[in-house]
Amino acid sequence: MTQSSATPPAAGSAARTPTPVQFLDRDHSILAFNERVLDWARRPDVPLLERLRFLCIVSSNLDEFFEVRAAPHLQAVQSNESKGPYTAQTFKALSSLAHDMVARQYSVYNDDLLPAFEREGIRIVSHGERNAAQRRWVRNYFEREVRPLLIPVGLDPSHPFPQVANKSLNFIVRLGGHDAFGRHNDIAIVKVPRVLPRLIPMNVGGGKTKLFVSLSSVIRAHLHELFAGREVGQFSQFRVTRHSDLAVDEDDVKNLRTALRQGLEQRHYGQAVRLEVSAGCSEHLSSFLLKQFNLPELSLYRVHGPVNLVRLTQLVDLVNDPRLLFPHYRACYPQQLQAGQSFFERLKAGDVSIHQPFESFDGVLAFLREAVNDPQVLAIKQTIYRTGADSELMVLLREAVRRGKEVTVVVELKARFDEEANINWAEMLESIGAQVVYGVVGLKTHAKMLLVTRREGRHLVRYAHLSTGNYNPRTAKLYTDISYLTADPLMTEDIDNVFVHLASQSRLPKLHHLLLAPFQLHRKLIERVGMLAEAAARGKDTRIVIKMNALTDEDLMLALVRAGQSGVKIDLIVRGACMLPAQVPGVTDNIRVRSVIGRFLEHSRVFYFRCDGEETLYLSSADWMNRNMLRRIELAWPVKDPAIRQRIIDECLVAYLHDGRDAWDLQPDGTYLRVKPHGHHADRQHGAQAALMARYAAPREQDK
Repeated sequence: MTQSSATPPAAGSAARTPTPVQFLDRDHSILAFNERVLDWARRPDVPLLERLRFLCIVSSNLDEFFEVRAAPHLQAVQSNESKGPYTAQTFKALSSLAHDMVARQYSVYNDDLLPAFEREGIRIVSHGERNAAQRRWVRNYFEREVRPLLIPVGLDPSHPFPQVANKSLNFIVRLGGHDAFGRHNDIAIVKVPRVLPRLIPMNVGGGKTKLFVSLSSVIRAHLHELFAGREVGQFSQFRVTRHSDLAVDEDDVKNLRTALRQGLEQRHYGQAVRLEVSAGCSEHLSSFLLKQFNLPELSLYRVHGPVNLVRLTQLVDLVNDPRLLFPHYRACYPQQLQAGQSFFERLKAGDVSIHQPFESFDGVLAFLREAVNDPQVLAIKQTIYRTGADSELMVLLREAVRRGKEVTVVVELKARFDEEANINWAEMLESIGAQVVYGVVGLKTHAKMLLVTRREGRHLVRYAHLSTGNYNPRTAKLYTDISYLTADPLMTEDIDNVFVHLASQSRLPKLHHLLLAPFQLHRKLIERVGMLAEAAARGKDTRIVIKMNALTDEDLMLALVRAGQSGVKIDLIVRGACMLPAQVPGVTDNIRVRSVIGRFLEHSRVFYFRCDGEETLYLSSADWMNRNMLRRIELAWPVKDPAIRQRIIDECLVAYLHDGRDAWDLQPDGTYLRVKPHGHHADRQHGAQAALMARYAAPREQDK
């Protein structure tokens, strides 16, 4: 935990220095979030293939954690000097937590999931378990599919250690005897191409049992055949994770897109930050690899199983047994809309909200599709952050250009791990005549906006879509988000002014409704929290409920602490990292923090403030993080319609505060306790997501 003695901005008579608060460590909080995800892999009430999927999600999250968060800690160790908050001690503490988590992952895999799969007639057959027929099948597969793609490299002065790509599968082998030239080079490396599947169905001698074999096991069984005339002694699979956060000095490049393309080429070969090897890897080989990658002993992870659990998601598709998966969920068409109805006519009657994925993202696509096909629509402007490599939305924008509409797209090239897809889309749109801009130098454009300008008689009328999440049809089925459609003249004027600002970088005029980061969003939120602190100090009834993905901004946390100490009742629904401790006596007694982990990834951002019965509700693209508030283009917008506001309060806040299945409450010491069902009907209690799924599920064909 880190001590903070900073004080939030003063706010009138209620201003005072809050009792000092010790914030929780951000990296530890990220790992704690993954512990909550890992719990889904343990839960017997979750279908078996979905448990495996959650285990793989944890592995993927850990990969990204090391790729993005580990380097500063490691550099402090390697340089033997502190670098800001990063020291040898922080590296040791973080490594201890990560090692414990990895051990629990593989315990779940070996002790829970593999036996459960065997009971379902699904086996991953290891090297020592194969019968003669299975060994023949593996040999034939190796000779036909694998061996032609492998080139073992024996290390010597003319064959240095090869470049090993980030997160790729490799083998290290210790050889006996001499090579063809009579030399004793005893270490060889075998790089395994990514194109090879990591799990292979083994169609032999299984009866009703579905048999699979791992690629690493196939190679292990025939390693000796790659080194004719040599003795294969010690060996191990290994995998290195590298720092992969692209760093481009935007002030010093002439073309950001070109610079990022060049950076992407080097991403797979950045600084090594973690080394994974088989549990039985010898000290000789592990020490050799650590030296090769310039890593300390604490960066070595010995695993009891495949070094890349992420790739086991292939088993979900290979088995594809509905009994072992969540029941298929088909979202209903947005209830405030009618299929076939003109969006332009509907929005004249009032705003529309869509609660994804419980309501379908098809409503958003239909809005854009109507705009593209309507000859009265003159211009379409949109931001693109994460849209995916295969996106109907981008196809629609291309069609809009073809139909002669003015299309302006603000593409964020630095969306982490989506850079290449976004560069490709930007180049495609530019090539056909769309106006493509890349936002503001030094700031990521994370706001989600779509603006349509339409000629109606003698007037130009604007229609807009705003969202807490991305324009990605695939993740729109997996993430909880709020889409918001409006024709409000002042709101759409604000949105147009933001687009002009992003394209021209001209001074932004005063906005009517929108709060824009990095200009006023941070300040306005602190002011809003401060106003409630003042009101609570005067005895007013006050309430704050915030739903977001992460809470790490120190000024906002201090404002919340001060408000809580002034008497404001505060509930924070924070999916992931939260550095603000809850329920600390004398410090945060009035602040509760809850995390909800469900079938869908919680992603919506909702900010609720109440003072003496007057309610204000904002939706936003921004989490309460310093980067979102000060280093990104982000939006927050008020929900003015009373019915929509109440619906969002009920579905996004109240439902989650009363979740009796999937919620975790943050304790004063920084640990999380899962909420346990209680009362006479504990067995019937549902999580918030399950309740919303039931409410919005599309009618079955037989029920129509």
